[in-house]
Amino acid sequence: MPNLPEIDATAADLTAIFHDLHAHPEIGMEEVRTSGVVATKLRAYGLDEVHEGIGQTGVVGILKGRGQGNRRVGLRADMDALPIHEATGLGHASTNPGKMHACGHDGHTTMLLGAAQYLAASRNFDGTAVFIFQPAEEGLGGARAMIADGLFRRFPVDEVYGMHNQPNGQPGRATLCKGPAMAGASFFDITVTGKGSHAAMPQQSRDALVVAAGLVGQFQTILGRNVASLDQAVLSVTQIHAGSAYNVLPETATLAGTIRFFKPEVRDLMQARMRAICAGAAQGYDMTIDVAFREIFDVLINDSTLSDAWTQAAADILGAEQVSDQSQPVTGSEDFADMLQLVPGAYGNLGHAGTVPLHNPGFVLDEGILPVGASIYARLIERRLPLEATA
Repeated sequence: MPNLPEIDATAADLTAIFHDLHAHPEIGMEEVRTSGVVATKLRAYGLDEVHEGIGQTGVVGILKGRGQGNRRVGLRADMDALPIHEATGLGHASTNPGKMHACGHDGHTTMLLGAAQYLAASRNFDGTAVFIFQPAEEGLGGARAMIADGLFRRFPVDEVYGMHNQPNGQPGRATLCKGPAMAGASFFDITVTGKGSHAAMPQQSRDALVVAAGLVGQFQTILGRNVASLDQAVLSVTQIHAGSAYNVLPETATLAGTIRFFKPEVRDLMQARMRAICAGAAQGYDMTIDVAFREIFDVLINDSTLSDAWTQAAADILGAEQVSDQSQPVTGSEDFADMLQLVPGAYGNLGHAGTVPLHNPGFVLDEGILPVGASIYARLIERRLPLEATA
């Protein structure tokens, strides 16, 4: 079937919601306005319960179907924007300088709202649909915050599903990777402390900047000489900061970055080698080097059976020939993985027009996918909680 006609009929409303959210982006844990819009819409749609402030700015909506079943299915969308200055020139471009929905979370939120509106009007399912609007996906721990606040204890679900837009120039195509689909991630912060001096007299220093620069290159040997070639992993130093004057050798230098992995033992190996390299440099150059890791994302693992449920719902809307479960794992990360550590589920991608990548100041989400994603979400509920089961 194509998009659900009832959802297609609301396409203009969905576009208006999307434009509003896009024009008012809020970064992680600041989504006060966004969560207020979400909660107001859910109440207007007639959901049975709407809970705000879950994990600080998260929202959960509860909707009971027409049947008497006790199964519960969760649908999740993220709400946060990025600290990027928008350069799209859109009429609904960001009005918050330095903040932009450059990853499509405004679209995810809109799609889930569209599904909630349709399901609230029809209630054509047997059980309970749980709509999870999550803050702070972009590396700030929003999923973990909601879980710590009792998300699945207060609003238990038997399975949970998510979706991301994909600017691949292939509208009307959906893909999913069964099993490990997205990498886990650790962020690292390293501080090198030496001895500062006048830049004209470097012999009086212990140059933290030279040592920090050397560490960048040494870290890259870990992948080539310590990690097995068939184990996918990435180590990227993304920040180096030192100094404040032309004629001063700085006393300290800091490095920061990320490692991506699909196996916890590979993560542990990479972290151990980084610590060892830093310890050796500290001893060899008579400095202090402090290393800290933060575990930000788990590996996202799609349940095999529920992956089939996701692709079947997508096939109902797009046609079976437009849906594939043969997507390859990617080294990007997604904190929906934290939810999948506790509840089985699946997470897929919905292609759309345009090829400007995510997290780019020129990224534009194809509004045509809004009713498509909403229809897929709605079909997941209707498929997983069918009324026929009680007939």
